[in-house]
Amino acid sequence: MIIYKFGGSSVGTPDRIKGIIDLLRENPVRAVVFSAFSGVTDQLISTARRAAAGIPEYVEEVRQLERRHLDAVRELVTVHQQSNASAVVKMTLNELEDILQGVFLIRECSPKTLDFIQSFGERLSNFIISRALTSSNLPCEYLDARTVIRTDATFGSALVQFPETNALIQAHFASHPLLQIVTGFIGSTSSGDTTTLGRGGSDYTASILGAALKAGEVHIWTDVDGVLTADPRKVPNAFTQPEMTYIEALEMSHFGAKVIYPPTIQPLMQANIPIRIRNTFFPTGTGTLITNLASVNPDPIRGISSIGQVGLLRVEGAGMIGVAGVAQRIFGTLARNGISVILISQASSEQSVCFAVAPDVAQKAVDVLEVEFTTERELGRIARITADTDTSIIAIVGENMRNVPGIAGRVFQALGQNGVNVMAIAQGSSEFNISVVLSRADESKALRAIHDAFFAPGSKTIHVFLVGLGRVGAALVDMIQKNRESISDRMMVDVRLVGIANSKQMYFDLNGIDDPDWSKHLAQSGGKMDIQGYLDHIKTLNLPNSVLVDCTAGTQVNAHYAEVLEQSIAIVTPNKTTNAGSMEQWRALREISRKRQVPFFYETNVGAALPIVKTVRDQTESGNSIIRMEGILSGTLSYLFNRFGQDASFSEALKEAFDAGYTEPDPRDDLNGLDAARKILILAREAGWLLELDDVHVTPAIPARFFEAPTVDAFWKMLPEADAELSARRNKAAASGKKLAYIAKVENGNASVGLTEIDANHPAYHLREMDNLLAITSDIYSTRPLVVMGPGAGPAVTASGVLSDILRVAEVRV
Repeated sequence: MIIYKFGGSSVGTPDRIKGIIDLLRENPVRAVVFSAFSGVTDQLISTARRAAAGIPEYVEEVRQLERRHLDAVRELVTVHQQSNASAVVKMTLNELEDILQGVFLIRECSPKTLDFIQSFGERLSNFIISRALTSSNLPCEYLDARTVIRTDATFGSALVQFPETNALIQAHFASHPLLQIVTGFIGSTSSGDTTTLGRGGSDYTASILGAALKAGEVHIWTDVDGVLTADPRKVPNAFTQPEMTYIEALEMSHFGAKVIYPPTIQPLMQANIPIRIRNTFFPTGTGTLITNLASVNPDPIRGISSIGQVGLLRVEGAGMIGVAGVAQRIFGTLARNGISVILISQASSEQSVCFAVAPDVAQKAVDVLEVEFTTERELGRIARITADTDTSIIAIVGENMRNVPGIAGRVFQALGQNGVNVMAIAQGSSEFNISVVLSRADESKALRAIHDAFFAPGSKTIHVFLVGLGRVGAALVDMIQKNRESISDRMMVDVRLVGIANSKQMYFDLNGIDDPDWSKHLAQSGGKMDIQGYLDHIKTLNLPNSVLVDCTAGTQVNAHYAEVLEQSIAIVTPNKTTNAGSMEQWRALREISRKRQVPFFYETNVGAALPIVKTVRDQTESGNSIIRMEGILSGTLSYLFNRFGQDASFSEALKEAFDAGYTEPDPRDDLNGLDAARKILILAREAGWLLELDDVHVTPAIPARFFEAPTVDAFWKMLPEADAELSARRNKAAASGKKLAYIAKVENGNASVGLTEIDANHPAYHLREMDNLLAITSDIYSTRPLVVMGPGAGPAVTASGVLSDILRVAEVRV
């Protein structure tokens, strides 16, 4: 025997109900519990409050309810049965309107009356669905649960009287063999007063039926694929757990998991009846099976849940130390005033007790405790009783936790790395749950951090914030979008581009910027760019494994590098101005990176995607002393001097390079040699020579007078004057079997860049097009240098190197 329950979202529209009818035709069950149509319970409560407040417009809300339910009858019930069904619906709604008119007249809606008003949602939906099933040739009977579920008179959240209830259910089902369509959420007292079982009580109804009838399983149909590892609205990479135990489900639901109403679990757990959580919109899925003994969990925890807002109360005072009965008085007072406690934490010194309650009763709790401890407060034994309602609770749940050491350490490390302060901690001796109270603003951030810490082997997320959308930045965006899926499949790393910015605008999307037309979103939806505002937003989000990618060429962004690293945000950049800046800044950034263990990757500072920086660093760190480094470090100048002289003059070759996008907007920025100088300086520092940029001797690739041209256009007009001089120099070199190359070199701490003649024995002699090359002579490579060579320029090549550095962050940070 199987019992089904469908929630409000599952019966939100007639089309969805038709889908359920098809499902029931294929899967015969003994009873089905339905909630009210989606949103109806909230509307009934709103209508009752309007009526109690004397607002006559409550009548229009009743009309809306009538139209919705009659429309459902017309959609779901065959024509020859519609008249009778519509008449019953109208009579029921007339009864509702009479009750509301009474509320309107006396301006009062008691809990007892409100329960009765709320019952109309389930009574209407289940009646209509029962008639729809009959119209579809599925014989069934409508069962008003008030006839079989007995409760006490605690209106709003009634307690079930199980002995009487079980007997009534068993007797009814013994004499009614047809499929029963049962109203969820409601019951009645022994005197016949309507009660409700608490919001979410339709789950509870199915549980009560299942336990009384000793069902094989109870299926709770909802709008998600089961119990997820976390709330997917707050943790995008949350996933469904195929199995969990009753205790795990109870802990998850108690601490905010909306998929199942907490009281649902207890009757079925006592009867050892499995619960299956399934998705109405994906009926072929297996969902989550909840049993007494779930299969071995490969992860140390089962899931993470949270309560978005709680009131954290503190009772503090040195006079509490060693005094017996203080805790009893605190919680006894709360109990007498109907205040439920969610979490308790007490300092071992006994001078403070923390506990969490619902935020709407936090002030009431303070008030009643102040009265209870009036004498102690006057004597100074209790210093203060305070409440903070801007807090959340996060619970880490799993029965396997008690068998795995270091769970708490991983939780607090994840929170600490992301700047989350913990206000209170609670862990039971059963070790099924570790709960922490923190600022409400940190809830989503903390959930993501903890989820990544425990479930990273199955899913790694890198949150990328990109500044600079020139050729390299734009190429990087396109590369991430095109390769995101393959990277995820191959490396199980989700490279999520969360923020982009150019010099004018900035745009954020927490789900990832995946639209190929991203520039349109930036232009139409982006805010005004302000680098400090952009960085402040990154810090406020404080997403786990955040990476700032600086693809600008100036110093506006890198002036903030220290600030970014201090926030434990990694940096990846092809911008070489920082690493070729002052020695003081160079040392400071490395010290922050080392101290806070935050990645600062800049492989693309030299040679685009070539592993030049890494090779030099590896040689130095392994103790191999570098004697000399030389090569061609400018892809632009490599192309220029390889192309020049084939069938093009120098000016023609430079124009080709400019048109192809190989040069800077002002080509003199390539020809002046500063780019190559910065690169050899970076490599010199990696090798241990702590030089400043002024220590690099720079000889420009063309005569100095060309740099005096007032504009770029003037430079282009003047440039052909260089052709004869450079051709003569090239021809002279060729006569000796040599060629011209712009060589960067450092040896014994002396660095230089300039145009040089090289012969066929030089490693750079046979380079092609835009190839870069670095030859390293060291203690180990003393007779033959270690050579790194390959394409070293171009937006796509550089972007691929930046993406490689981003993926390196995943290796060390996740």
